[in-house]
Amino acid sequence: MKSIAGFAFLAATSLQVYAAQAAPDVPQQTPDRYAIAGERVVIAPGRALSLRCVGDGPQTVLLEAGGNADSATWFRVQSLLSPQARVCAYDRAGYGFSDEGPLPRDLDADVADLAALVSAAKLQTPLVLVGHSLGSNIVRGYARQHPQAVRALVLVDPPEQGADALLPQAWKAQGEGGRTQRNAFLDACLKAAEAGALDKAEGPLSSCLRAPPPWQSATVAAATRAYKLKPAYWRTLRSELDANTAIFAAPVPADESHGVTPVVVLAAPAAVEGVPEDVAKALAEAREQTRTRLVASSRNGRRIDVADTSHEIQLDAPQAVAKAVGEVLARP
Repeated sequence: MKSIAGFAFLAATSLQVYAAQAAPDVPQQTPDRYAIAGERVVIAPGRALSLRCVGDGPQTVLLEAGGNADSATWFRVQSLLSPQARVCAYDRAGYGFSDEGPLPRDLDADVADLAALVSAAKLQTPLVLVGHSLGSNIVRGYARQHPQAVRALVLVDPPEQGADALLPQAWKAQGEGGRTQRNAFLDACLKAAEAGALDKAEGPLSSCLRAPPPWQSATVAAATRAYKLKPAYWRTLRSELDANTAIFAAPVPADESHGVTPVVVLAAPAAVEGVPEDVAKALAEAREQTRTRLVASSRNGRRIDVADTSHEIQLDAPQAVAKAVGEVLARP
């Protein structure tokens, strides 16, 4: 969600378009190693995060998943980048093979965990941080707190921010009602998980666990289902979604600055369907403003439009992500 008014610097931004094309060397399904924990890195007493690293290059790339996602979302990008660098992805607290973290699971908690992981795992800095969706907010937060530890930021389809001020009041009220219904459903899923009954749930609760995506192997899909049967997952998801309301309500600050640290924004097509025209216009404006301000946050900002993709660019066009990362790795 971005507003372009007043941002003349967009004209100076380098715009490139990459078509989403399958490459024979990109795995089509998750390798079975994603069905087991990676390295268990203790970041606090009694609490560890699962970290997966491949490759052995002179620089380190750290991949941050979006909301309600774990490290498996990066399996294609990790495969493509491993010849160039050490490429790490991790499961945030409460997801995948990582332990549950203290609530709330808000941006402050996620950034603190990321900092603790970088330190405890002794990851080589400065890092190239790659964040998808919500992950883009987390890596930006880390970069603001630890600028010397960041070589570059690659933001994969950052979500629109600041739409609340642009949306019709009736639509905002409808959204609030939807969040209330969502939370009631998540609470019911949590209750079933606590009772050990979620695996055989019927009726409305049968939709707590969705069918696995086609890119998940059967082995990885079974492992993913297993962790989603646990109460920790539902507590984490409920808290994360509540926190997202505040995170995305505010626009990207006009004065957010990452100095000369390269910031690359990969943008999926901005089509908004199934909503009234005034709502679609507000979302498109907020999305454009978000992308524009993020590019402008660095004197080395750049936008790359990635054609023919969904929000999941890292899965639809992993080559575009790998190319963007490779270019910042090659910078002197």
